[in-house]
Amino acid sequence: MRTTVAGAGRGAQAGEHTRRDTATAVPYGPHRRTASRTRTPTTTAGAPVTRSEPRFRAQPGPAPRRQPDRPRAAVVTGGSRGIGRATATRLAADGLAVVVGYAGSQDRAETAVEEVAAAGGRAVAVRADVADEQQVTMLFDTAEAEFGGVDVVVHAAGRMRLAPVAELDLAELDALHRTNIRGTFVVAQQAARRLRRGGALITFSTSVTGLALPGYGAYSASKGAVEALTMILARELRGRDVTVNAVAPGPTATDLFLRGKDEETVARLAAQPPLERLGTPDDIAEVVAFLASPAGHWTNGQVVRANGGIV
Repeated sequence: MRTTVAGAGRGAQAGEHTRRDTATAVPYGPHRRTASRTRTPTTTAGAPVTRSEPRFRAQPGPAPRRQPDRPRAAVVTGGSRGIGRATATRLAADGLAVVVGYAGSQDRAETAVEEVAAAGGRAVAVRADVADEQQVTMLFDTAEAEFGGVDVVVHAAGRMRLAPVAELDLAELDALHRTNIRGTFVVAQQAARRLRRGGALITFSTSVTGLALPGYGAYSASKGAVEALTMILARELRGRDVTVNAVAPGPTATDLFLRGKDEETVARLAAQPPLERLGTPDDIAEVVAFLASPAGHWTNGQVVRANGGIV
């Protein structure tokens, strides 16, 4: 169901013998530069010639990602609540149209669309199970039909189930893997096929992978798979001018995190970061917005921990 709301070398000096310089390419920064190793020239009398030459010569290279003249559009899964919803609104504030992907409440999805409109953006809401290839294909089809293409994909949909390894029901493990691993793969596959040049894919891991907390074994393992997929896909998309990164939040005040935890547990986790509080969805949305922006283009194939310093 869908709801719509409105650079050359210098010549020889007179009277000197010249020798060919050797050079090595040094690729870095927005332009490649060539470092020359210049042999000292001499005059006809054999005296050394003193001259000033640049150490590096500018060479043309790939330009960094710029804000395109065309309108940009984003697909945000898990966009009806929590981090996904905050991200949809934040991207809209940067001028992106947004397809809000959701699997649960239509009312929440419609509210998210209204928030995007209030932020000055355009949005549609599309129900889609992220592990279902046909439904995810429809999600991307909608973005192309409504907004002309896809420039940013934020895969924020996820599932959490906490239990000791010895006690976790394998049916719960399968459900966790279906959403967190298969779902990420299906969305990433469509993103790899459809993202326009200058685009960005942002997946979600967790800082818990670095904390090794008891009870988080299955969940952390599923997010470890997300990190591996993210880093490999960033390399597979060489030449496309598309970045792929994962954001790994720490304890963040979302329904997904708070569910099943008593006040004492929440307070203990909130006190652990040096900043002494839980993160908020808006905290994480700011990190995502950076990675999706031209300013974040040089960050690629990375897992960015956003956790207040907890790990």
